[in-house]
Amino acid sequence: MPIYAFACQACGHSFDRLQKLSDADPTVCPACGAEQVQRQVTAPAFRLAGSGWYETDFKKDGDKKRNLAGDAAAAPAPAAAPASAPAPAAAPAAAD
Repeated sequence: MPIYAFACQACGHSFDRLQKLSDADPTVCPACGAEQVQRQVTAPAFRLAGSGWYETDFKKDGDKKRNLAGDAAAAPAPAAAPASAPAPAAAPAAAD
């Protein structure tokens, strides 16, 4: 069952609810009792990227194995060049 996020437009209270797709959304806010609850649009908590069962296990032997996330996800990021060390400070000249 998916977890849905809701928010009350009257008091600003936000809450999550585990419910079936066929269940009706709540209409009454549990904090203030107002009937101004709306479902929020949220990002999923995980992302399927890279190689894995969903990409490789159900392909036929003749199908080309490829990364569904694109070539950028398969290639490692280039290493950053090390910063150059600052030049050492010159020593003060000795007085005669």
